[in-house]
Amino acid sequence: MTNGNEEQRLQDAQARLDNAPELRAEIDKAIADGRLPAAVVPARAADEMDKGSPLESAVSIDALEAIVRRIGRPPLVVENDQITLEPLPEFAAGTDALIKGVEPNVLSVGRVEFVNHSMAWGGTGWVIEEKDAKTRVIATNRHVAKEVATRAADGRGVFLRSPVSGLRLGAEIDFKEEVNSNPGDARPIQVTEIIYLADDASADVALLRITGDDLPSALQLADSEAQTGLRVALIGYPAYDPRNNREDQARYFKDLYEVKRFAPGFVMQALGGQKALTHDCTSLGGNSGSPLISLEDGKVVGLHYSGLYGVANSAVGVETLRKLVAGERPLMVAGAQPAERLRTESTRDGSHPVAFFTDRKGYDPAFLGKKFSAPWPGIAAALEQSLARPSDETKRQPFELRYTHFGVKYHQGRKQPLMTAVNINGEHPVKIKRTGDKWFADERIPIEDQLGQDDYDDPEIDRGHLVRREDPNWDTAATGIGNVTELATLANFDTFHYTNAALQHSRLNQGKQLWQGLENYILDSARTEGFRACVFTGPIFREDDPQLTSGLAVPQEFWKLVVMLAAGGEKLHATAYLLSQGDLIRELLEKRSRVEAVEGFVLGPYRTFQISVTDLADATGLDLTAYASADPLAGPHTESIATREPVFLPLESLDHIIT
Repeated sequence: MTNGNEEQRLQDAQARLDNAPELRAEIDKAIADGRLPAAVVPARAADEMDKGSPLESAVSIDALEAIVRRIGRPPLVVENDQITLEPLPEFAAGTDALIKGVEPNVLSVGRVEFVNHSMAWGGTGWVIEEKDAKTRVIATNRHVAKEVATRAADGRGVFLRSPVSGLRLGAEIDFKEEVNSNPGDARPIQVTEIIYLADDASADVALLRITGDDLPSALQLADSEAQTGLRVALIGYPAYDPRNNREDQARYFKDLYEVKRFAPGFVMQALGGQKALTHDCTSLGGNSGSPLISLEDGKVVGLHYSGLYGVANSAVGVETLRKLVAGERPLMVAGAQPAERLRTESTRDGSHPVAFFTDRKGYDPAFLGKKFSAPWPGIAAALEQSLARPSDETKRQPFELRYTHFGVKYHQGRKQPLMTAVNINGEHPVKIKRTGDKWFADERIPIEDQLGQDDYDDPEIDRGHLVRREDPNWDTAATGIGNVTELATLANFDTFHYTNAALQHSRLNQGKQLWQGLENYILDSARTEGFRACVFTGPIFREDDPQLTSGLAVPQEFWKLVVMLAAGGEKLHATAYLLSQGDLIRELLEKRSRVEAVEGFVLGPYRTFQISVTDLADATGLDLTAYASADPLAGPHTESIATREPVFLPLESLDHIIT
């Protein structure tokens, strides 16, 4: 329910968008293409901006730059490095003098131009750091740099090749491109390196290196984040944008585009918590990467990256910029490539009575040795109320459905496992060939609380083992990997119970290639090195998980915790992983009021992340205290943990795992 002011705000936003059919069409197209979330519809545009929705960063290059105020925010022309003033009736007396006082800043702002690309240019950049007399660092947006580059494993950008000519793409910065400038006035300076190219799950920033003589000075960064009401200005290169109202553009720009402009305005909302830094300086496509400067002292308070016509423009805050310039980097690399979907044929379901499970030992917490307990993650009392109580439950193993070498704690409401735990013995593996699959119900819990074959008939839904079929297939009596034993056969058989299966949407397969590679890596390493491991796996259940027509909710993320003995065998070693588009990570950022969540965070394709054990515990609500100190991410990254910054590493390959 909204209050009167909020309703009026939404009505105003609707009216503004009704007068901008081009923007409405663009938003509809962006939603259809999957570049914007479906929630971003005209009637809710203002609400989405208040939530810090990263509207522009999901869209290519010139994106949704915006005119926010239809009058009173003229984008002043820059000519011969000087700002041409116009009347500013909505600004306090003395603003003209302040603008002239910060005029030298225009020298340090340039246009980001492309080499061997179909587009001549794509955004704005500015000098953020002076490395030495001949070297400067340029700040711009990630989505600008990604037109010609891709992210490497170490966070740098690597220039792509043209899909048409095969030539290497590149970029230049031209600090002129002003009104009435001549071709001879152009000062394009080659970008020699992309120092940093943000991941989609980070603030929309890229840092470029240029070298040469007589380079502009760096703009100073503000000492603190901008406050609401601060007089600011945007310096950049607005281009004609059909997604903004034609009349507004004609009035403001007088058919003069793609040249340097100085657009004064105000900070509409200060950065903090889940609130984005927003401003009302007039922008259009091409302003991406513009510096947002304070008119009070000329210092940069933000990096512009997005906007929505008639609502607000957004910027990355100065503290994020300061950290990136200082060399601080989020632990991120590029995402995994899509994996081919694989479905196996299966026969009709069966069912096993309670007596079938006699003598099943289940998961052994003492598997790694008497001195090294690996207990189940702790479950809050409220969540325990949702767990199934097996008819053969024991006091020593409460809630556990015991199988051969593994156990399951089952969520009755979701009809899927809350989590599983398996013991892997790499010294005594047994290789069992997979044949036609037959799945079974487990009669130790009510049949009506379990899914069946019909629940997986939807072609978009997979039936996924949480305990992998091969993981529990071992026997200390085995004399070799080809020696198939009764115990290992039983373990293999036990994995085909619906209590060990979770609904998985086919979209997850886009990122399951590396996830499955991780699972193979764990098992193969155990076999090769002959060590033991305990692996916990589970889905992330959310109230807003999408539902099938049957009403069943499908988890969108899965986690894994791998526990073994560290080298030397004197202590535990624990690493945590996540299969996700980034929802959990963004939720952690929002939960901890980290501004990165509203500085251009984008949900990318599904991929595998390594995540700190502490953050996994925080996100799932499970008690992982027993493993937090055994996590390698808790060592060299203690400062990040102390500042409550989530520690995570999107994995491009298994070589990037921190061990």
